[in-house]
Amino acid sequence: MKVFNLSHSVRFIKFMVLLIFAGPALSGCKTRFRVENNLRVAASPRPDAVTMTAFARYCSGCHAAYGSKDGQVDGDAAWKNIHRDAKEIASRLDWNTAAQDHMMPPPGSSEQADLSNAPNDRQKMLAAVTAVSRGDLAPDLPLDRIKLQPGFKISVWAKVPGARSMTLGDDGTVYVGSGGLGGRHKKVYAVQDLDGNGSGESVTVIRDFEVSDPQDSLAVPNGVAFRDGKLYVGLIDRIVRFEGIASNFSQNPKPAVEVVRFPEEMHHGWKFIGFGPDGRLYVPVGADGNMTTDPDQFGLIYRLSNDMARKEIFAKGVRNSVGFDWHPQTGDLWFTDNGRDNLVINTQGSDDIPPDELNRAPQSGLNFGHPFCHAGTIADPDPEYARLGACADAVPPVQNLLPHAAALGMRFYTGKSYPQEFRNQILIAEHGSWNRSTRIGYRVSLVRLEGNRATSYEDFASGWLTPEGDRWGRPVDIQVAPDGAVLVSDDMAGVIYRIAYQP
Repeated sequence: MKVFNLSHSVRFIKFMVLLIFAGPALSGCKTRFRVENNLRVAASPRPDAVTMTAFARYCSGCHAAYGSKDGQVDGDAAWKNIHRDAKEIASRLDWNTAAQDHMMPPPGSSEQADLSNAPNDRQKMLAAVTAVSRGDLAPDLPLDRIKLQPGFKISVWAKVPGARSMTLGDDGTVYVGSGGLGGRHKKVYAVQDLDGNGSGESVTVIRDFEVSDPQDSLAVPNGVAFRDGKLYVGLIDRIVRFEGIASNFSQNPKPAVEVVRFPEEMHHGWKFIGFGPDGRLYVPVGADGNMTTDPDQFGLIYRLSNDMARKEIFAKGVRNSVGFDWHPQTGDLWFTDNGRDNLVINTQGSDDIPPDELNRAPQSGLNFGHPFCHAGTIADPDPEYARLGACADAVPPVQNLLPHAAALGMRFYTGKSYPQEFRNQILIAEHGSWNRSTRIGYRVSLVRLEGNRATSYEDFASGWLTPEGDRWGRPVDIQVAPDGAVLVSDDMAGVIYRIAYQP
């Protein structure tokens, strides 16, 4: 296949740098690419399939967004998608930093990019991708766009690039994991409100895995959990522990590696971790692709032994859970799960099926259906998956969530500053869709419960998605703060919000 025209190489590399600078926008394999007809001209001739596939594989699990098969990129539509997302975030970039760090001239400049060390087009592209290792987004966030339920107010609590999962220390310190395209954000943070004014003004990098482990592509510190003075961090293939973290986080501590290991697959491999009421650590292992044909190894939630040397399967049939919590009264595990992509049944397209899920696991050993059944009632039409079980064998969701909204972090509200009607109700961070023709999600939703039954599913905070279909933020996780306010991480805007009740 013909390689793209060299006369367009500068524009091509610019687009690649734009795209990689958008790391937080592409995290967790749930990036949304809008395809517009006029992008065929804007994109110019696309590169060869080898180049596009190399780019996709670099994208730490996001590669499914570029093509119909995992790790494969083909067709003009995929190439237009890359350019569409690059154009969308162009206005957020610091081009002075880009020019200095990555030899890229600013838009409109007649200066040519220095590509003399890249002998061919494929290596030029890879050089542009791998060169990007720093540069934080600092957008002027339009908080006035956020619509909240009556009596609530939102503010920026802290600026934390690539902010993902959160956990709370004994002294009120919020520990934050991160992740991004190609592992660009690979830091673990400690955030403190030292003066008690409702702002996390102290942000400390505990560990920068990009610096300490530059060759380890599996060191993506998405998940964090705190217990007995120790901070546990979930990487792709392992859990690491930081001892005595409260008095040690500013010293660039070296973690101790736990014995138990996990698969090395990046696809749905980002870990959300948490300690249950039983004192044991729970760790999900997502499907090793859009679907898995090995449900005994993937699509699971594990529970570790007390010494963390052994793991047992707690739940099966869980395609990709990146958020869970335990009911404060019953102790039951509740979790979000992302539905499969590219499901078409009869004439109903994949825009609206299957839904994401909110599930309840009151005991171990339950199967929630992946890959043979979706949302408890939708049997997968592919014989390869259908042979693995029937919907009668699957536990249905407590609540069907928006399809492809990428429901991630969830928490029961256990604070005391919100009205009583919110006590023990569920808040869910919906990261936002990438594979719907019309975007959906990009909000914090509220599921109201009566016992174990969901009675409503509604907006709690929305507005990160504009009416025109553009997005400027992507909620990732929920954390109830000691003062009863709710913290919401956003890996696209690189901040943590604070939502407080102020009637």
